[in-house]
Amino acid sequence: PFSLPVTVDQVQGALLVGQLKSMVWAARKAEFHSKMDPRPGQQISAIYCRSPRHWMSPDTDPRVKASRHRELKPGHAIQLLRYNQIHMRPAAMDEKGGIPALAGLRNQLETLVTGCGIYRLNRVQIALTGSHRVRWLNGMLTNNIRDLQPGRGVYAFVLNPQGRIQADLYAFQQGERLLVETEQAQVDKLLALFSRYIIMDDVKLENLSGKLAAIGIAGGKSSEALQAISWTKELESLEFATTNWHGTEITVMRGDNPLIENYEIWLPNGMSDQMWSTLLEAQAEPIDVDALETIRIICGVPKFGPDIRDRDLPQETGQHRALNFTKGCYIGQEIVERIRSRGSVHRVFTGFNVHGQTALAPSKIYSEGKEIGEVTSIAPVPTDAGVQTIALGYLRKEYLAKELTAGEAKLRVASLPFSEILDPLASRASADTPA
Repeated sequence: PFSLPVTVDQVQGALLVGQLKSMVWAARKAEFHSKMDPRPGQQISAIYCRSPRHWMSPDTDPRVKASRHRELKPGHAIQLLRYNQIHMRPAAMDEKGGIPALAGLRNQLETLVTGCGIYRLNRVQIALTGSHRVRWLNGMLTNNIRDLQPGRGVYAFVLNPQGRIQADLYAFQQGERLLVETEQAQVDKLLALFSRYIIMDDVKLENLSGKLAAIGIAGGKSSEALQAISWTKELESLEFATTNWHGTEITVMRGDNPLIENYEIWLPNGMSDQMWSTLLEAQAEPIDVDALETIRIICGVPKFGPDIRDRDLPQETGQHRALNFTKGCYIGQEIVERIRSRGSVHRVFTGFNVHGQTALAPSKIYSEGKEIGEVTSIAPVPTDAGVQTIALGYLRKEYLAKELTAGEAKLRVASLPFSEILDPLASRASADTPA
């Protein structure tokens, strides 16, 4: 099936549907389907056809604004994820038999679990040098930098004095320097925070975004693909090591997701494309951002921005791996310790199964007429039983067993990770693997 999202104005919708039907009929009686929101001033959510020859060019009607088009050769099929901009979700969720449209997503999820998927990481490294670097960074982060051994890393938060999360990052001990890695979107804020607290300290910061690139690799066959770059060393979580590849030193680091074997390769920017091609030749498969976001939600990993905001407290996120209670003083420690001594927080980060009309993210969660939480991330997941919608968010603890709604959707609390989705992905992919 070929999918073509289009947008129309208030008065052109019905006319355009009629014109497209005529054009599709001319395409050798191709199968045609469209879904149009009944409200005026909106748009057709998706139009697609199956043609033995080709799909029309969007230039045939100036009112059609197509995002993608290409010729379809006889016997070939093209799969695209169609997006309903009215309801802010894949259009397949609004259509009967929409599961095949998400087949490509399902295949990529299976690859990330049991195969070998590669993807370019939108992450940036910051190098810290100077004689005070360890003491200074240990006083900035929620995790233990003081006792971090060379070749090892930790996940940590940066807090403000009120204990609210300002950024999340990974910190690695490279011996002669410390390396901090974070999302591209956080770099400017993080550098500003760091610079504010370097007063009389011998600490120097260097943004390596123009020098280092990062490629991600995940799946049960990742270690096999790494052999293409002569890598055979076994690594533990957040352990890294260097090797020589084509005369250049590169670094391989094992990620900390315990559910999926995953690595990062750090290398000079100019060698990124060559490494990508080498991994493709080793049967690694490219993974797009939709699949990465979906597997993140399935695994229950919060992301700074949608799930972790600068108003959230560390214990609310459930990311206890970011905290160390014996390391000594750091910014915001008093609040973190006070929460620990009291034993709990009022709300928790959790998963949700979404039923009925799909909720949006972000959206407020209600129970018994009260606002008691929020949905922060949401994803439709293709399964053997149909499209299952799951979400992440926060909920007050006393409402974990109550009836919940978000907009017109009904929610049910689910434990993290979503094992009922993750386990079948692994078993189905294994069953499809030839003996």
